[in-house]
Amino acid sequence: MKKVITYGTYDLFHDGHYRLLERAKKLGDYLIVGVTTENYDEARGKLNVQQSLMERIENVRSSGLADEIIIEEYEGQKVNDIQKYNVDIFAIGSDWLGKFDYLNEYCEVTYLERTKGVSSTELRNDKYGVLTLGVVGTGRIAHRFVKEARFVSGVNIEGAFGRTESKLRTFVEDHELNFYETNYDTFLEKVDTVYIATPHNTHYEYAKRALEAGRHVLCEKPATLKHAQLEELFLLASEKKLVFAEAVKTAYAPGFIRMVAVAKSGLIGEIVSIDASFTKLYEDESAREFSKDDAGGSFTELATYPLLAITKLLGTKVINTQAYSYWSNEKDVDLFTKMNLQYKSAIATLKVGIGAKTEGNLIISGTKGYVYVPAPWWLTEYFEVRFENQSNNKKYYCKFDGDGLRYELAEFVSMINNKRGSHKLLPNESLHFAKIVEGFLDGHNVIKLEKNHSFK
Repeated sequence: MKKVITYGTYDLFHDGHYRLLERAKKLGDYLIVGVTTENYDEARGKLNVQQSLMERIENVRSSGLADEIIIEEYEGQKVNDIQKYNVDIFAIGSDWLGKFDYLNEYCEVTYLERTKGVSSTELRNDKYGVLTLGVVGTGRIAHRFVKEARFVSGVNIEGAFGRTESKLRTFVEDHELNFYETNYDTFLEKVDTVYIATPHNTHYEYAKRALEAGRHVLCEKPATLKHAQLEELFLLASEKKLVFAEAVKTAYAPGFIRMVAVAKSGLIGEIVSIDASFTKLYEDESAREFSKDDAGGSFTELATYPLLAITKLLGTKVINTQAYSYWSNEKDVDLFTKMNLQYKSAIATLKVGIGAKTEGNLIISGTKGYVYVPAPWWLTEYFEVRFENQSNNKKYYCKFDGDGLRYELAEFVSMINNKRGSHKLLPNESLHFAKIVEGFLDGHNVIKLEKNHSFK
């Protein structure tokens, strides 16, 4: 008898799950299905699981495909299970391609093609349903987003929209999606929600059309380049009872949220200064980040992250800003910018760069001590609270899984399902970011340190 084993969460069981189990069943004579526990799901970074373990086991049992159901509780259990049950074939979805090749030592490993063409109706259930999501854009972050989405329950990425058919076809094939479209209206008809990951100056138009079509929108930062445009989008979403959220992944990450809470708890006294830096060098001089026509430059590309930390800690009541930018005459974009933000009782400084490098840490200075978050602070896994008496110092270790995009997607899905806003990133905070970015682009209190910078 040939035994096959497979594993999964099986939350909100839908036709895609059924078809995958059906394919696994056909590989042998006896199918063993491992269902993950809540603790193991959390440990491996799976977010937003909505059903209990017993409900998910019943999902699998009701399919009629499993000859035996077991529980997966810990990392490395697959090796033990394969030997314990004398398994011949380990089967898993192809979105995990290569991840489990190490099991070839114990049995045959088969990656099953992802189920394509599952309709929205087939993905629905009585409680919440599984949201069908379409990706707008096929750039670097779009690729990372699709990979991260497999760790979020309750959403299924179905297809992509873009302007270049060859890039779209490759994107869809690489990620085994169901469709691609170069017509935006047709694209919107096929999904419930959209994730916008196109150049900054296209966000407003794509988001507005999606909201007008009744689609929820998760939009990459900066959501818009003008304050009035973002106000319009939030108002439109409210009128249509839709969710519109800015995808600043750090805002939704557990470590960052905890760090802000500690800093504001009074432990370091009154916050008087913040220094936040984020620089990222690009080797390709033709990259979008260096294109003025695509609203490139270090400030539009990176400033939202330090602005997030500053705003969460000091609020939105900025009295004045003053920026100094190392400017490329060749590209007509800022390659490095330092901005001071003046508050009534505090000062904050941010530094961002795509053409110059500095230490990417975050320091929050208080009257009793300070918080130090090492680079890369925007992927907060660890931070320290430091005092004059070093014996009182405290160290904090936090969880940060993968690229972090799963956190923003999980919160977005939760906002839709629970029909609520999110305290993790408030609309007035996103509006504040847009106001600062617009002021910078308009040249408000910006001193350009012009250099004939050459990339060669």
